Amino acid sequence: MSASRPTRVALVDDHAIVEVAFRAALAEVPSVQFLGISPTVHELLVEHPDAELVVLDLRLADGSSPISNVTALREHGMRVIAYTSGEDPYFVRLVARTEVLGIVRKSAPVDVLLETIRSAAAGQALMSTEWAAAIDADPELADAGLSAQEEAVLAMFATGLKTQAVASALGIAVGTVEDYVRRIRSKYARVGRAAPTKIDLYKRAIEDGFLPMPGRE
Repeated sequence: MSASRPTRVALVDDHAIVEVAFRAALAEVPSVQFLGISPTVHELLVEHPDAELVVLDLRLADGSSPISNVTALREHGMRVIAYTSGEDPYFVRLVARTEVLGIVRKSAPVDVLLETIRSAAAGQALMSTEWAAAIDADPELADAGLSAQEEAVLAMFATGLKTQAVASALGIAVGTVEDYVRRIRSKYARVGRAAPTKIDLYKRAIEDGFLPMPGRE
């Protein structure tokens, strides 16, 4: 994607009036182009197949599964932000464990939504308090069994530090850091918490307490 071209953003929501608010809000974000709204994921894939980032309402009138919707969008290469009223904590907890780049409550200030969209447009996850709360309440996060050194590598690497910087900070070779990252990914995959990308590693680090949750010391 060219750095000069805005990221194409679409909305999945079955309340047409929401489009008016989104269009007005996103007009203030020059890094994105708002394509429009669709009431279902299926219709979005037909109407806006070139969307790069999708803001997805978790509860739609067609009764579709939020997890299936996220999966369908990701299979088409679209990044996803979950947009929720938060009335179903179970759905929010499930979605928090998928490849979404953020979870935003509908009652949140517009600035929070826009910040999340800006981050997602840049391919970065933004850990909101809503997301953190969902993870904190999840009783089913299996322990990956990382060693102390693996935890240290994960905590640094997942924040965005380059491999060389992690190696220098820990006094180890770059190749050793790369070996640690491979082992970390393997251990998470074995317990059903795959972490193939750096964003996934960031989420695993938050989930397991190796990095602080937003809003906490």
